[in-house]
Amino acid sequence: MSTILKSSLVCFLLLVISTSCKEENKATPELETPVIESVAEKKLSATETIEEAYKKDNFLSHDAIEVDMVISFGGNVRLDAKMTYLTNSTKGKIELKDGSSIYYDGAKVFHSADLKNAKAARFDAYTWMYFLLFPNKLNDQGTIWSDVESAELNNKTYNSQRLTFEANIGDAPDDWYIVYSDPKTNLIDYVAYIVTVNKSTEAAEADPHAIGYSNFKMIDDIPVAHNWEFYEWSSTNGLGKVIGDATIRSAKFVKTAPNAFDIPKGFIEK
Repeated sequence: MSTILKSSLVCFLLLVISTSCKEENKATPELETPVIESVAEKKLSATETIEEAYKKDNFLSHDAIEVDMVISFGGNVRLDAKMTYLTNSTKGKIELKDGSSIYYDGAKVFHSADLKNAKAARFDAYTWMYFLLFPNKLNDQGTIWSDVESAELNNKTYNSQRLTFEANIGDAPDDWYIVYSDPKTNLIDYVAYIVTVNKSTEAAEADPHAIGYSNFKMIDDIPVAHNWEFYEWSSTNGLGKVIGDATIRSAKFVKTAPNAFDIPKGFIEK
């Protein structure tokens, strides 16, 4: 074989080997495509499952929620007002039908001089907001959850979890809640609780209550319970008699102005 032919053959073989190596190197990244976990494969905690049922991400994508509601206890109207809260719960205001109002900004609460029940201003500022936004606040900073257990309440089996708080969280870190969520829908039907604002923990635990959520309506594809009932409650006997109720007459998401929660002049800090 001539020298020229041998050289040509060697060059051809080198070209084939080089091309083959380039093709193999080019194909390698396609074999290393990462596996993306599907939604169905996500491992959610019990509270995250509830938050997903309430479309938390969608909820927080809105600026604020506005509800017109009336709350009654013992047959008497306790509060009749329009309530507006930022969806992240950091600011809010309650505008009562009698013209008085309550504002809160973080840990500070202010009320108009004509508020009739000024002693309850802090309670009103945070309690109704918390009950309304509760399904989206399950994993707030400082929350401590027990393991999920099955529990019977009102002749139905629920997923049950107890919520407590780290020290110095909010106005009432000694409060606790027991959540009863439907195993099929993951919506919350009942929440047992104690209120330690203006009372000792011992006195609060001697008088626990529960709130029942019903009449869910979809507001921008987000479930909002438009009827609440308040009950006497005990760990041994469950729900007792109805002691109060609340009705949301209307609910909507709104975009608030930059000064919507500015504290008006003359308001009193509580």
